[in-house]
Parts: sequence; C-alpha cells; structure tokens
Amino acid sequence: MGRVIAIANQKGGVGKTTTSISLAAGLARLEQRVLLADLDPQGNATTGSGVGKQAIGNSSLEVLLGTASITDALLQGLPGGYDLLPGNGALTAAEVALLGEDGGQLRLRQALQTVRGRYEQIILDCPPSLSMLTVNALAAADGVLVPIQCEYYALEGLSALLETVERIRGTLNPTLGIDGFLRTMFDGRNYLARDVSAQLEAHFGAQVLATLIPRNVRLAEAPSHGLPIFQYDPLSRGALAHAALAREVLQRQGIGLPEQEMA
Repeated sequence: MGRVIAIANQKGGVGKTTTSISLAAGLARLEQRVLLADLDPQGNATTGSGVGKQAIGNSSLEVLLGTASITDALLQGLPGGYDLLPGNGALTAAEVALLGEDGGQLRLRQALQTVRGRYEQIILDCPPSLSMLTVNALAAADGVLVPIQCEYYALEGLSALLETVERIRGTLNPTLGIDGFLRTMFDGRNYLARDVSAQLEAHFGAQVLATLIPRNVRLAEAPSHGLPIFQYDPLSRGALAHAALAREVLQRQGIGLPEQEMA
C-alpha cells in the first residue's frame, strides 16, 4: 500500500505546489511508483506537470463527485515520471457538492483505496485554504508535509492547520501524522529567515526536515515550461535541494535508496 502524503498549508505562496511537483518527480527518480493528485482549483500542479488544465477530460472533480473512477482520470507518461490525477477550476464545484453529502469528507480516501496498491507514494497537492478539498486530503492521508516560508507570519498561520489536523485525527483519520515541516524559499543571508528557522526547530524539533529549499530562479521558471525542475534544470540549486528532500522523505519512511544513490 502506497503512503499518502498531503502537502498542505492554508497560507498561500509558501511553495506548496512546487514542493508537490518536485517531490513527486524526485521520488520517481528514486525508482518509486508515484501518483500526484491535484486538488487545488488553481490547477497549478497540473500545468506544472505539462498538462493543459482546460483540455483535460475526467479530473479530480469527477473522482470526488463519483461520476468517474480514478483510473479513468489518471494521466500517465508525463515528463516527471509520475502519474497525475489532474485538476482545474471546476474543482470549486466539489466544495459545495460535498458539503451537503453524508461521507463527503471521505470521497478521496475511498477513491484512492482502489489504486493504492499500484503506487509506493501518493502526493496530494492541497489548496491554500482549510476547505472541504483539504479535509478530503487530510482524511485520506497517512501524513502531512507542511511547506513553510521562513517569514514573520509563518508560525502564526501554522496553528490553524495543526488544529485542523487534530480535529481530523479525532474524527475521520485517527492515524494521521505530521511527516515534517519543510522550510522553503530559504535565504540564509536573511536574519529573519534564520530566526524563524530557529523558532521552528525549537518548537518542532526532529519534525523539521533537515533539507532546506532555497530561493532559486530556475525553480520559479520551471512551471511556466510545464516541467519539473529535474527536467528543466537538473543541476540548479532548486533541483539539488529537492533531490535531497526526496532522499530524506524515503529515509524517514525507512525505505532504502537505490544503489546508484548510495554510491
């Protein structure tokens, strides 16, 4: 059964979708079978994977509403080496539809059960809000990976997400855990970034991932080309950092690295 990781933070602009795409591609490079699910109405994980979000057929919307199976919506053979459950602006319809349905919070979990045996890692790109779509992701996930930009409001905004995780754990998903806090867009020359990083380590200890994702122009450019960073510029600082992230994620899961990575 594949591990389901929700990439979530209700604060926008923290590198959530970049993390989702790059982690999916990084894990695929480490010989993992990976599914990336786009649950954000912005559809950025879809376009960043090289798929036109207006041209897709079945998507995560149809899967959540039960009008299509997840296997009918999956896209394969993408540049990043992972499979994609695409999403676009039509996902906003799921917010209203699922609110009025019994068990609406569990639709994604039920859909993923049919394909979990195919994948070793399933990455869920959540919207930047604590919405019904995010609740579905948290109800389906084994763990939450939280990207955090090291800035003034980072810790303040984190409390709402952690409270939601606790509520989901107490009602819908008792085994939900925190897979880690990932510091993104980090600039070590900035005193505030260093200070917030130290506060995160003081508050959360070993839950803070050792990997730091730097500010990197090539990383910011990659989505506009519809390519994960490994295909766009594999030698960039952004690519090297996300390669390290993928290795750390596997190591934290107790999964050995491929022989070429150990050399």
